Amino acid sequence: MNIGVDAAALGMSSAVVASTSDVNSVYWNPAGLTHLEDHQISLMHANYFANIAQYDYIGYASPIDDRSAWGISMIRFGVDDIMDTTELIDSQGNIDYNRISLFSTADYGFTFSYARKLPVEGFQYGVNAKVIRRIIGKFANSWGFGFDFGLQFEKNDWKFGLMLRDITTTYNVWNIDEEEYKKISNAIPGENNELPESTEITLPKAQLGVSRKIEFHNDYSLLIATTLNMRFEQTNDIISSKVVSIDPAVGFEFGYTDLVFLRAGAGNFQNVTQLDNTEKINFQPNIGLGFKYKGIQVDYALTDLGNQSTALYSNIFSLKVDLGIFR
Repeated sequence: MNIGVDAAALGMSSAVVASTSDVNSVYWNPAGLTHLEDHQISLMHANYFANIAQYDYIGYASPIDDRSAWGISMIRFGVDDIMDTTELIDSQGNIDYNRISLFSTADYGFTFSYARKLPVEGFQYGVNAKVIRRIIGKFANSWGFGFDFGLQFEKNDWKFGLMLRDITTTYNVWNIDEEEYKKISNAIPGENNELPESTEITLPKAQLGVSRKIEFHNDYSLLIATTLNMRFEQTNDIISSKVVSIDPAVGFEFGYTDLVFLRAGAGNFQNVTQLDNTEKINFQPNIGLGFKYKGIQVDYALTDLGNQSTALYSNIFSLKVDLGIFR
């Protein structure tokens, strides 16, 4: 749930909390759904870790009336066809390759969103209810629940956004198949003898953003956006304390006649300790390209899964369709 969706947003290093205004607001800031004029659907696919992991997303959103909207989305991050070798050796100590089976591990995130304009002009808010489902083959599975709250404010050409993620703390409760666990618990003497923790907790996070779109002679436009990603713990973020850690991101989108878009951004600024114990600031650059024609938008981003990725850059494609074109 932390990776992000939509190649257009990822090409701008996810600095879109203030500017998001389409179906993908379900993820970035549900308050942006109030800008919808018709039904929209969005699809995204990406491969990570040298195509080992598949990351997919689908979202749908629609206005309810001139002041409110709703949306729904699903995210899946999974690794399929993993070899289960826990029964490779039979009871006689013989290796039998026919005893190898395959399983999948996958995380699912389901989000239900509602947004509404406030009576104060320029303000709108949105809320997300999230259901998390995690499956590790036949060994374990979990359910989780959480809530987000988003707010946007517009004044002249400026937009401001606030996104509070997991505001109630998101809990995932695991159900572990003890019969399967017993088969491998003594695989290494003295190791893995106790069941893992059954509860995972996702702490609240906050994102504060601002953006401005500048028009040039009606044909050209430049969107400038920045977001401060805040976690309430001490991390390696460029700004870090015991109270809060802040990772800034900045993004740009250059548009021509609302048809072609070039994007760039930088984020994930981290203090990294080098081998000589000195610290160096690392950051993640992203670039992207988009085309939009008669309500159909195709976007591409060359980006990265944080500093945890073994493959430095990943190709991400997304499609957004305004369903009003079919009427």
